[in-house]
Amino acid sequence: MSLSESLGGLLPYCSLLHSLVLICLVAVVYKLAVLLIQRRDALRNFEAFTGPPGNWFFGHVLQFKQDGTDLDKMVKWGEQYPYAFPLWFGPCVCFINIHHPDYVKSIVTSTGDGLLVSDGQKWFRHRRLLTPGFHYDVLKSYTKLMLESVQIMLVKWEQYVSSGEPFELFEHVSLMTLDTIMKCAFSYDSKCQTESRTNEYIKSVYELTDLVNLRFRTFPYHNDLIFYLSPHGFRHRRACKVAHSHTEEVIRKRKKALEKEKDSERVQGRRTLDFLDILLLARDENQQGLSDEDIRAEVDTFMFEGHDTTASAISFILHTLACHPKHQNKCRQEITRVLDGKDALQWEDLTKMPYTTMCIKESMRLFPPVPGIARKLTKAITFVDGRTMPAGSLIGTSVYALHRNATVWENPNVFNPLRFLPENVSKRSPHAFVPFSAGPRNCIGQNFAMNEMKVAVASVLRRYQLIEDPARKPKIIPRLVLRSLNGIHIRIRALDA
Repeated sequence: MSLSESLGGLLPYCSLLHSLVLICLVAVVYKLAVLLIQRRDALRNFEAFTGPPGNWFFGHVLQFKQDGTDLDKMVKWGEQYPYAFPLWFGPCVCFINIHHPDYVKSIVTSTGDGLLVSDGQKWFRHRRLLTPGFHYDVLKSYTKLMLESVQIMLVKWEQYVSSGEPFELFEHVSLMTLDTIMKCAFSYDSKCQTESRTNEYIKSVYELTDLVNLRFRTFPYHNDLIFYLSPHGFRHRRACKVAHSHTEEVIRKRKKALEKEKDSERVQGRRTLDFLDILLLARDENQQGLSDEDIRAEVDTFMFEGHDTTASAISFILHTLACHPKHQNKCRQEITRVLDGKDALQWEDLTKMPYTTMCIKESMRLFPPVPGIARKLTKAITFVDGRTMPAGSLIGTSVYALHRNATVWENPNVFNPLRFLPENVSKRSPHAFVPFSAGPRNCIGQNFAMNEMKVAVASVLRRYQLIEDPARKPKIIPRLVLRSLNGIHIRIRALDA
């Protein structure tokens, strides 16, 4: 074959390669143009808000060291920039970060879509269908199941009484809250506290929260394709598969059980309907139920929020009480008085512990289990000081900075449960304390969570003295829930020791 014939045969391939390169170049130029327009619009929309200086390319990402100081940095910036300030994550994505009750009120009462929840109409329909799952009668039946799960955890703690060594709380409490949510919401005994030291579902949840945070901070990962092709994208898909498999197994077993029943009345006659029953049997006015995809999404959400956020709250509550023995003893005295010789708390006792409840709330003020809430506006909004944000704007509520805002809370870094006396609460904006968010999109499970916290705290305090480990103070970091970089460690001592 001659050279000219060989070259002639290669020409079509060269032409194809040239076309592919040209298409890629056009795509890159187009994407850059979109990003530049997005940056221009963000700068224009947020020009009324001043904030901390950032790098033009990385934004403020490099200023968050992930070393346990990031949330305090948000509080300091809040002191410099009242009400709100912009935070850039890369060159194009900007959130207005708010940290004042007046701004929070405007946001939580707006029609914005939560970035981690379904859109407006779909959310409203689901909320209406799920509300019966949190009725008084349903919650009342959960108290005994909560106590069972807590007791399993406390028996495991006996080893730390005899050794006197500090131990990490979060792992134990996470298993306990997962056990609780599985029993209460899904009537499913997972035995996760006794049969597995490292539960695969909990490991997948930890990994997913870390990866969500990493993706948010790494602006090239904002692109779906880049993230999908990355090693972190692979880990994300693998963790999702584990979490979804866990969810699907729970749903599959319940569907199989319900198939043996002819109607919901027979199910209800057999036992009280739980959250999963209500999901599977729910019908709207058109007799339309939830799709399989919607059911899995709701179970995923409730299983995550029902165990991980509550685990964060309980862990920090117990640690806070360990650091404040006088308040711990006051709570213990109150619990002993309420029990009045009984072996365990009952449903009606949960409203008879005002001081313990105030300590729980004060700990959630200092260490909110959800440190931030994100929302995208679906319509323009005007704040109390006249500044406006257009539709499409990204808003981040720093719950941590709000709860430590010195213009709202006197000595905000000091643990003082008396802030939550009724007469003191009435003097503050109802939007100054929002551990469960507020407004129409408040947490549907907040009464369940508060009951579980009370049961856990009361059960722990009547059995053990909690002791601070000063050598291992938590280095708190914001994830989807509040965590500690170095764990949450305490010592315990038996009360009769």
